[in-house]
Amino acid sequence: MTFAASEPLDIDALRRSRRGERIGGDIRYFEELASTSTTASELAAAGAAEGVVVIAESQSRGRGRLGRSWLSPPYRNLYVSLVLRPPIAPTQAPILALVAGLATADALAATGVEPRIKWPNDVLVDGRKVAGILAEMAGDGASVSAVVLGIGINVNLGLDELPEDLRDKAGSVAAALGAPVARHDLAARLLAAFQQRYDRFVASGFSALRDEWNRLSCLNGERVDIVDGGRHVVGTVSGVATDGALELVCDDGRRERIVAGEVTVAGGYERG
Repeated sequence: MTFAASEPLDIDALRRSRRGERIGGDIRYFEELASTSTTASELAAAGAAEGVVVIAESQSRGRGRLGRSWLSPPYRNLYVSLVLRPPIAPTQAPILALVAGLATADALAATGVEPRIKWPNDVLVDGRKVAGILAEMAGDGASVSAVVLGIGINVNLGLDELPEDLRDKAGSVAAALGAPVARHDLAARLLAAFQQRYDRFVASGFSALRDEWNRLSCLNGERVDIVDGGRHVVGTVSGVATDGALELVCDDGRRERIVAGEVTVAGGYERG
């Protein structure tokens, strides 16, 4: 199904919804950027305050994890990057992708879909990836100067608009619902949910969010193959740890902790 061309984002309504809030109180809106995260990184380096949000209608060089590109057609989806200045150690910065995953799932659930989270940075609906998250840190190695958090959500994209090699893997909110979604409403829910989750993380650490993350995980109990640097690890996922690492039980009973890697589920994901 192809959905009719979407209208431009109602940026005025979105700004009104976030007026006075720390996250999204200042929204920089563009018709097109190379990448919202590149622009947010430049703003962060120039001293932008925490909570500045960059939104573009389209990206010419949208970035995903592991150097992949992110399909970014105009007036279809959400391309959002946030400037954060969390009081955390550099080793904790990657956990912000998990925090954003929960917030994204919250926002998507409000549309009527049933999202699941795939460690470390994807959100799925009906077994298809609809959102990806990228956390990029700036600092001196001993402290965090800023974290730019990029979130891309396929909102009103028809499955037939996807490249052929992605049509059995990727999806969109509208494709799952069978109807288009108001993007400014979804963006407002996303920023509100992220502020709430982020505040809990800063105050209490990921342990305050871990149980809920595990309930939404599509990997828990699944047998997976993980390429982690030079290692190839096979095992059954038992959950995510309080420091954000993925925990596995290998066939020989040995327990493994994965802090980064490419995860493949044996047999794929169950779809509702």
